[in-house]
Amino acid sequence: MSKTALIVGAGGIVGGNLAERLLDRGWTVHGLARRPSFRRPEIRAVAADLSKPEETAAALKGLDVSHVFISAWSRQATEAENCRVNGEMVRNLLDAVGSAPNLQHVALVTGLKHYLGPFEAYGAGAVPETPFREEQGRQPVENFYYAQEDELFAASERRGFTWSVHRPHTIIGYAVGNAMNMGVTLAVYATLCRETGLPFAFPGSPTQWSGLTDMTDARLLARHLEWAATSDAGRNEDFNVVNGDVFRWNWLWPRLTARFGIEAAPYPGEARPLERAMAEAGPIWSGIAERHGLAEADLTRLASWWHTDADLGRPMEAVTDMTKSRKAGFLDYQGTPDSFFDLFARLKEDRIIPG
Repeated sequence: MSKTALIVGAGGIVGGNLAERLLDRGWTVHGLARRPSFRRPEIRAVAADLSKPEETAAALKGLDVSHVFISAWSRQATEAENCRVNGEMVRNLLDAVGSAPNLQHVALVTGLKHYLGPFEAYGAGAVPETPFREEQGRQPVENFYYAQEDELFAASERRGFTWSVHRPHTIIGYAVGNAMNMGVTLAVYATLCRETGLPFAFPGSPTQWSGLTDMTDARLLARHLEWAATSDAGRNEDFNVVNGDVFRWNWLWPRLTARFGIEAAPYPGEARPLERAMAEAGPIWSGIAERHGLAEADLTRLASWWHTDADLGRPMEAVTDMTKSRKAGFLDYQGTPDSFFDLFARLKEDRIIPG
């Protein structure tokens, strides 16, 4: 049977890169979103709000797919609401598509907040020792990742398909209009500094500045998702997924700035969040976009200051172990500096940032 995928969130940083991967390898790809708008015209759009079960069921009625990839969530005011809303969304989706005659596998993308805790209790509990390993299990706090997993596991029991859970670290990759996108956010930040003369200073915590960390390239995550969904070793397993290298921001930061022709400012010794520093940057970006003929003048569609602040402001180390994937046969590697450099080149090519 030909491989037919349904990607939930096919316009985002994870889903968009996964769609490109699968299309290039001969898959048929359906993309689900509330307001579908995809980079690749070959993606077959499915419009649905997963919080509405009747609408979801109607949109997916008769759709026969072999694989489902869930890479979207809805941010709520509290973690209790995150759990309720995002758990229901996964349930509504799998109730609607779970009886597809040829459904084989459902993959869920979560992240390292599985170990670190949710945003409202970030690092507040007994964070496991690093490097994070799948065997360390769940934290004793509310976490919408756990709610999503539980819905996935229950549907798998009912319907008989296999599953996989994928836990990337901070994802670097091409996407516009994405709420969790450090790579594009830092490219915009560097551009604003270069165009205005502001110092390009690392905004995060001393721990992140000098400690070891790692990241996940969206293209590598796409390969990992396809591998787990089509490999016996990937069935009914949870996996961390990162590039495979480690680095310190005090080493990487000046290398990023060099790509923009500016010098890195001295580290201020404390976190200085971008969400506050860039609060008035919208009109400045609009002017930059007009001068350079850029494709996107709306800063809110490019920069996710709050999410970058959350990642770079962590007071604890975050390093991830990939042994489980390696032993199961996934051996891909991606150098993190190249993840950034490749992204910057594509953003320039597509006129998202100036050349």
